[in-house]
Amino acid sequence: MNKIKGKLFLIPSVIAENTAGTVLSGQVYEVCRNTTFYLAENIRTARRFISSLELGISIPELQFSLLDKKTPDAEVAALMQPLLQGKDVGVLSEAGCPGVADPGARAVAWAHKNGVQVVPLVGPSSILLALMASGMSGQHFAFHGYLPVKSPEKVQAIRQLEKQAQQGQTQIFMETPYRNNQLLSDLLQHCHPASSLCVASGVTGEGEFIRTLSVAEWKKQKVDLHKIPTIFLLGTVKN
Repeated sequence: MNKIKGKLFLIPSVIAENTAGTVLSGQVYEVCRNTTFYLAENIRTARRFISSLELGISIPELQFSLLDKKTPDAEVAALMQPLLQGKDVGVLSEAGCPGVADPGARAVAWAHKNGVQVVPLVGPSSILLALMASGMSGQHFAFHGYLPVKSPEKVQAIRQLEKQAQQGQTQIFMETPYRNNQLLSDLLQHCHPASSLCVASGVTGEGEFIRTLSVAEWKKQKVDLHKIPTIFLLGTVKN
């Protein structure tokens, strides 16, 4: 007789402070109330997030294990053992949805290979929210994560993304928050004036800023994106 396996829950966390009550579903609260084992990209952040939900549970009794891009493959299998013992495991990202541009995908891959049910929960994704609000194509898009830091690789990447955007595929990418202003400057310098650029900064937060303009129009704006989580999109906008 096969032993019943636990479920792997992909638990979204907030992407802006003090927004749990407005961006998380009731299912997230219910699952966290009944989950003891967690895999997290940052254990300290994960503990703080679960505590902020005010679930009436004892945080010290929960078990958190680190799962990041540096975790050895053999260790990933060891971390998943509670699932084989019939216990549910929650995966938490540093911010937003686990498994999307996130090392939680490694746990998901293991679960599929070992017949464990994967349950994604509804929550905020800055990538999808930015795409929704951009006015650009949501039928044909690609997410590229971080662009190269140094030139000329960065310039080459920007020009390639612009070329793909002009062909109708929305190009989505991001930068380390303290380099946002430099990336915006590079985009305005190397993209065609008529190209459409969306900047989605502080998504879901109190100071949320999302705007789509041509590169020429952006050059007339004054925005400060320093240290604010931001998503950039290049694409076409139909009037």
